[in-house]
Amino acid sequence: MTKRLLIVDDDRSMCEALSAGLERRKFDTTWVTSGAEALERIESSPLDCVVTDLRMPGIDGLELCERIVTNRPDIPVIAITAFGSLETAIAAIRVGAYDFVTKPLDLEALVVAVERAVQHRFLTAEVKRLRELVGTSPRFEELLGGSPAMKKIHGLLRRIVDTDSSVLITGESGTGKEVVAKALHTRGPRSDGPFVAVNCAAMPETLLESELFGHARGAFTDARQTRSGLFVDANGGTLLLDEIGDLPLALQPKLLRALQERRVRPVGSSSEIPFDARLIATTNRDLESAVEDGRFREDLYFRINVIHVDLPPLRARSTDALLLAQHFLRHYARESGKKIAGLSPDAAQRILDYSWPGNVRELQNCIERAVALTQYELLSVDDLPEKIRAYRRSHILIAGNDPSELVPLEEVERRYILRVMEAVGDNKTLAAQILGLGRKTLYRKLERLGASNAGRNR
Repeated sequence: MTKRLLIVDDDRSMCEALSAGLERRKFDTTWVTSGAEALERIESSPLDCVVTDLRMPGIDGLELCERIVTNRPDIPVIAITAFGSLETAIAAIRVGAYDFVTKPLDLEALVVAVERAVQHRFLTAEVKRLRELVGTSPRFEELLGGSPAMKKIHGLLRRIVDTDSSVLITGESGTGKEVVAKALHTRGPRSDGPFVAVNCAAMPETLLESELFGHARGAFTDARQTRSGLFVDANGGTLLLDEIGDLPLALQPKLLRALQERRVRPVGSSSEIPFDARLIATTNRDLESAVEDGRFREDLYFRINVIHVDLPPLRARSTDALLLAQHFLRHYARESGKKIAGLSPDAAQRILDYSWPGNVRELQNCIERAVALTQYELLSVDDLPEKIRAYRRSHILIAGNDPSELVPLEEVERRYILRVMEAVGDNKTLAAQILGLGRKTLYRKLERLGASNAGRNR
């Protein structure tokens, strides 16, 4: 990203020195020697930041700063003040300067201030853009997102919504798998029928069998009346088998037969009942690895995985976190009756920096909490949970004792896989051996990380 700076100082040699130093650090700089020239340049040139001396003849730095804040509030101003002139620096902040640095100038301190100012400008503009975009952003029902990863998902869902084929939705916990399942039902030809969901991990095997396939009266203790089961209850609609990766191995043959024959046999019954329901299954587990390990039947896997939708984690969706945050903010502000315009730039930065191991569900919880706590028109950093306020991006795999430097296990795995791939020159066969993974498992993990093209032919 080009960072376009305007330097303003009546000392020509200072302008030249600052320009040369900042150009070496990849800034695109221009300079002028008066406030009047600066105002003209601001009107005619796109700028990301203004760095101005405060003591100048004619239009001094304070007046220049005030006029920029009034006419171009999107351009942050950094004031340069003499050492010890704290009152002047405070005056600059009061009229709207973003930050100040003191003479004699430390170039590195100035670079840090400028970087922060430019980032602040970017985030302010991005938050404003996303606030306006929330209502018109590409979406599939409530599956909001404009990142390349989500556009790909939206396109796939639009192609499969009218089919009756079984769908397997995979992804980390909190990525919105059930939201996708409901959207496929709501927008599909079975929308007038029932949407029936069961969590395969939430009940014991004996109860789950009866829940899915039904039971005859007297089939077991407490079976006082015949029950049809969820397959039959979903007739004309959609049956969602949530967390199918946790389905007991003993039940898998019966499920496979039901899907093949489109008929179920209730527990304790000798007759079969036909059903007509579209099957959607979800899991956060790696089913191919489960098949390889004998924990999931391969024939059942192929039966449920006619169409595969793999939802990306939030950390792989670029600025979707800000778009979703603004969407949740609007929703909870409306619910609570609060007038909240949006996110402060600092809060937006923390949301972008955080890795969101709990994905969209964690973000939604965070914004609901923040809306409940905030007392202002913008959500601030102080409104965010402590772990998000304290989070720092770490560039090492295993951090020290500072809890704020620790990262989620998935992030450790991600970094290590990419580090191994780099070390072996993208040789997937060798990388799989080092990591102790099957090649197929490594391919899936690399695809999830967006690095599936690495070492394609090896």
